Amino acid sequence: MMDADGQQRDDLAGRLERVEVQRAASSIPGRTIVQVLTTIPEGVESGWHTHPGEEVGYILAGNVEMRIAGGSTLHLPAGSGFLIPPGVRHNARDVGPGTGRMLSTYLVDPDEPLATFADPPAEGGS
Repeated sequence: MMDADGQQRDDLAGRLERVEVQRAASSIPGRTIVQVLTTIPEGVESGWHTHPGEEVGYILAGNVEMRIAGGSTLHLPAGSGFLIPPGVRHNARDVGPGTGRMLSTYLVDPDEPLATFADPPAEGGS
């Protein structure tokens, strides 16, 4: 799904600083590879959201708490990697000290928004 500028929509871009590093066709039919650098100020969270494909991420700076619906909460200091499966709701928050930065590579359907806000899971659902 494209925005008014013809770019793949990314709901998180309005909440966090997100810079697209690169984008290329994948060898997997129907998938595009998109790499994004995200900056998360201390105490700020992304909001619950999903992606239309895998997110393979690496924490460059900060300490990020990654809450995953139906799963555990990951505590990711700088130097940690993570993987979020397609369509799984999750929420990232920098717990400090300092600003968090993560590099995420997405293998996604180019016809869908890169990130879409989602309802938080019910209480007890992580």
